[in-house]
Amino acid sequence: MDKKTNEELKKLVDQAVAGDKDALETVILSVQDLVFNLSLRMLGTFPDAEDATQDILLKIITHLSSFKGDSALSTWVFSIAANHLKNYKKHMFAQFPLSFEFYGNDIQNAKTDDVPDLTQNVEASILAEELKMSCTNVMLQCLDAESRCIFILGTMFKVDSRIAGDILGITPEAYRQRLSRIRGKMADFLKEYCGEYGQGTCRCANRVNYAIQNHRISPDRLDFTSAVPAETMAQVKEAMEDIDGLSQHFSFCKTYQSPASLKAFIQKFLDGTSFSVVHNA
Repeated sequence: MDKKTNEELKKLVDQAVAGDKDALETVILSVQDLVFNLSLRMLGTFPDAEDATQDILLKIITHLSSFKGDSALSTWVFSIAANHLKNYKKHMFAQFPLSFEFYGNDIQNAKTDDVPDLTQNVEASILAEELKMSCTNVMLQCLDAESRCIFILGTMFKVDSRIAGDILGITPEAYRQRLSRIRGKMADFLKEYCGEYGQGTCRCANRVNYAIQNHRISPDRLDFTSAVPAETMAQVKEAMEDIDGLSQHFSFCKTYQSPASLKAFIQKFLDGTSFSVVHNA
């Protein structure tokens, strides 16, 4: 989809609120990848991210009339999504929280050599890439929800500190300080343990069967590698603020296409009678 200016998006929002279904579809399609990627990083798994994204998109639709154009549409969407996700308790890692200590211990002490071949004839390099993407995504779950959101906004979406501060209800200075501390913690963990993005000994290719055995990846469902887009999703800002010089450590912050099931959900909503909630809200 072509990138639209804030003025064009505000006009489409006004048309959607007035009952134009095509305008609403354009607006929702323009933000669905943003919402899904934030949800995926905040929650850790594709199924949980899909469920949360549906909830958030419905919340955006039913509150669309409150968007006045005082900020970019992406900023308004980030605010709704971030507040929803910080308090989201229905995902797997809310029930089984992680810590850097647990994750590091698993990397160091897992008996990966004792696991049989479970690859089901799927190419080993593909499974290793799937594990790499999954592992770095799950690693974010070692952070508390607020810290995770700060890291994702600053490192993946490259949101300016003034905008991020408004989204999170903190000052730009506090946001920058917290982002720098969190990025330092993440970089230290990668440096100690990860051989893909840091200087550690862990290699995804050596842990594929162990990951399959523990249901961390599945040869039957390659969520991450199948969702890498042909073109990178447009970023909120071209370059992140030079806060701490750690950007090179976080090349794993890729963006993914929304699953087909999410697109089908949006289309079903638009084709149904529920569409009336937009201009009746």
